[in-house]
Amino acid sequence: MQHTRAPLSDFGPMPYATNIDQATINNNTYRTAIWTGKHLQSTVMSINVGDDIGLEVHPDTDQFLRIEEGHGVVQMGNARDNLYYRQQVFKDWAIFVPAGTWHNVTNTGHTPLKLYTIYAPPHHPWGTVHATKAVAEAEEG
Repeated sequence: MQHTRAPLSDFGPMPYATNIDQATINNNTYRTAIWTGKHLQSTVMSINVGDDIGLEVHPDTDQFLRIEEGHGVVQMGNARDNLYYRQQVFKDWAIFVPAGTWHNVTNTGHTPLKLYTIYAPPHHPWGTVHATKAVAEAEEG
């Protein structure tokens, strides 16, 4: 599996501080890892209008997502065909996804959905940059 890496895109596991709101809003990639440590990882994401993150499950990883711009809908459930939880989400909303939960976030707005996510433990390799959702699917497929 090959991942695109951008110089200085992932500052982990070194000490690091950033304005996460601005880092998220200024990001135009589908996914960029900005900090990867031994037990935690943070990425920034930009989801195009009408697109989604993609239905997925992380068996051993809890996930936190925070919306910085735009709005959408989150769906979660115990199986890919049983997404019993559905909630509209907006700027400043947080989403908590327990390990082993199928989930998806869809952009239902008219502008890119800007969010950041925290994985514990890390889910993507250090330095991961996915310019588009298609690149992410091809690399992680």
